[in-house]
Amino acid sequence: MTPAQIHELHGEAADPTLEERRTARFQARIDADEKIEPVDWMPEAYRKTLVRQISQHAHSEVVGMLPEGNWIGRAPSLRRKAVLLAKVQDEGGHGLYLYAAAETLGVSRQEMVEQLLSGAAKYSSIFNYPTLSWADIGAIGWLVDGAAIMNQVPICRCSFGPYARAMQRICKEESFHQRQGYEIMLQLSRGTPEQKQMAQDALDRWWWPSLMMFGPPDGESQHGAQGMAWKIKLFGNDELRQKFVDVTVPQAEYLGLTMPDPDLRFDEAAGHYRFGAIDWDEFKRVVKGGGPVARDRMKARRRAYDDGAWVREAALAHAEKKRARRAEKIAG
Repeated sequence: MTPAQIHELHGEAADPTLEERRTARFQARIDADEKIEPVDWMPEAYRKTLVRQISQHAHSEVVGMLPEGNWIGRAPSLRRKAVLLAKVQDEGGHGLYLYAAAETLGVSRQEMVEQLLSGAAKYSSIFNYPTLSWADIGAIGWLVDGAAIMNQVPICRCSFGPYARAMQRICKEESFHQRQGYEIMLQLSRGTPEQKQMAQDALDRWWWPSLMMFGPPDGESQHGAQGMAWKIKLFGNDELRQKFVDVTVPQAEYLGLTMPDPDLRFDEAAGHYRFGAIDWDEFKRVVKGGGPVARDRMKARRRAYDDGAWVREAALAHAEKKRARRAEKIAG
């Protein structure tokens, strides 16, 4: 039963005073760092925000399989192929964890998938960029998964129980993905001049999109303030972005690679790296579906959905037979 149905059952929606009291008690629980569970009362806006964020996160995990899956058959060694195959499989599992968490809020997985395929739901814009070389697989693991970890570790302590628990498992696996990507970049940067240049080119392509992954500046974030009040988000976009830069720049220096930002410098007084202006016009364009391979990504997802129709039909038929057999046993 969804929170809205629970409200209707008790006649709560017709009493604005009761709604206000419940909202105040709900916020008090949030402020006390209590976990909200699916059976608990919650404001409808809280539920909708969670559905939007968790489903978008799930879509990103599933679509994120595509740029790396494209390289499984072209990995430079059997070991690299096996590791990449395991990583792509992990991403699919992450999507399933998150879809399951969203389903506890009363939205079906079928509904969420249909929203993705129709374009009504978004996914991370980072996956609308192409993977042009093997080094891009390293850059994705190092930078994209690194940025994701920076974003996602705080969610392990978010206010909604199923989301927090799903993220605890996901983040453990993402840490291996980040290390795998950095190890690829390390091997390339220690290799031939051509291999090191390949790593540099990948860094040049993925650095700025990785910074955009944290979302727009806090003052322009549509959902940021309310999300933090509800402790769905625990830190602002700018704070997480700065932390990512501070961690990643020394890693690039160790690799012997050059950051593609002429304005990058270390501010000793502040203890942070200062970086150049992000092209937010590009960010907005890619979010709206204007990325280099956005159409290819959605075409691939729609094809995969259509190709998997027989699996869904077979699973439903099997489940129906099991229900029928149980009914027969109960009837005697």
